[in-house]
Amino acid sequence: MAPASPVPNLLNPQLLIRAYATGIFPMSESRHDPSIFWVDPQVRGILPLDTFHVTRSLKKTIRKRKFSVGFNIDFAAVIEACAETPRPDQGTWINDQIIEAYTELHRLGLAHSVECRLDGKLVGGLYGVSLNGAFCGESMFSHETDASKVALVHLVARMKYCKMQLLDTQFVTDHLKSFGAVEIPARDYLIRLSDAMESEAKFQLDVSGEESWSSVEALLMQSSSQTS
Repeated sequence: MAPASPVPNLLNPQLLIRAYATGIFPMSESRHDPSIFWVDPQVRGILPLDTFHVTRSLKKTIRKRKFSVGFNIDFAAVIEACAETPRPDQGTWINDQIIEAYTELHRLGLAHSVECRLDGKLVGGLYGVSLNGAFCGESMFSHETDASKVALVHLVARMKYCKMQLLDTQFVTDHLKSFGAVEIPARDYLIRLSDAMESEAKFQLDVSGEESWSSVEALLMQSSSQTS
């Protein structure tokens, strides 16, 4: 990771799009630090879609449909929840400047949330940025066991439905490793990013409930065939 000096009041949607297209992304030192810095990892985390792994226990949870899962219903609530979720290593890294910029990017149709609800209450989810065939995951939160994991499975299913190619996780955690996340050199990531951005794929929201569930079931079957 190669952060530059913090710069206050910098972010806007146009700058974010240019940054993601070149493989860098912003972070803050803490929730209440008003400045941001740019991160350019020399080793990048990705989740290969064709080898995405779902554990048996998580498959059972998903098939029970414990959570109601939706897309872009309340993006603001998701990013706020992510911002308020403490991280064990460094605390939260999402400040007001990041929230405002990504919320505006969402209004432009380029940032999306996946949301899990239980009895109507938002209990988990994630958000990220879509650029043609690439989805750059930013953050996730969970207030109920497996809620963020279920959101991730639905994200991958939607990406495969849309024929997207690249799921960027920025870094690899033990949590993401359980799904098959790997690290690749930055130069290889930039090649994959370029290919994904040149594709005609788009993150689609107008998908029927039946099609959405079928795509999830297809993903679970794919995962089963890899371990059979």
